[in-house]
Amino acid sequence: DCVVAAGGDGTIAEVAAGLMGGGAALGILPLGTANVLSLELGLPRAPEAAAAVLRGGREVALWPGIARFGDGRSLLFVQMLGAGFDADVVRRLDLGLKRRIGRAAYVWQAGLELRRYAFPPIRVRLDDGEALRASALVVSKGRLYAGPFLLAPGATPLRPGFHVALIGGGWGRAALAGALLPLNLLPRLPGLELRQASHVVLEGSGVPTQADGDFTGRLPVTVTDAPAPLRIRLPGDGRQPPF
Repeated sequence: DCVVAAGGDGTIAEVAAGLMGGGAALGILPLGTANVLSLELGLPRAPEAAAAVLRGGREVALWPGIARFGDGRSLLFVQMLGAGFDADVVRRLDLGLKRRIGRAAYVWQAGLELRRYAFPPIRVRLDDGEALRASALVVSKGRLYAGPFLLAPGATPLRPGFHVALIGGGWGRAALAGALLPLNLLPRLPGLELRQASHVVLEGSGVPTQADGDFTGRLPVTVTDAPAPLRIRLPGDGRQPPF
């Protein structure tokens, strides 16, 4: 009745994709590097506490996102999709260094990419409305980004829809974002605009993308909610009614 993903956000997304359309609930043992979704949902890291949630936690609806790429691929994600600078950092990340020093590897790689990423423009259309532009962008299901750091205060993966963070500027703006992130001040970044949408179209020549911390290719991509939610086990009284 429950399939458990033991790992980080990328592993959780792969397991969630396999569960779509089935009857089993999703359980999580947070063993990854950032574990953003687990932090978002208040899941415990201690093994005994995590096991107790899997056995007797309450079940609620989790709404993943679906990214459809120009080459015909479709990809499910559970927390966020990024386009631009952060995706280039993920693309070039040294996985051996990540295994040795964890999240600090992203900081190191970001410093390297600031000197060579060109920040090509991203064309954005939200809910078939006006065309917008950005140099970096995050389509987020939840409040948090890159760990326990606030990005979109009003977002939740337990409801349909997305919060879209659009960022303009070049390497200076990206460096400032990196400085504000650990202070939980990223929503105050000058030039950052937060929009809500249920249908997001992104275009840009050669712009890389990442989803849940894994490199996924390049634009164009269309983002929508999954056709139906998944059941996920969270801390709480299992006698409460699901959903």
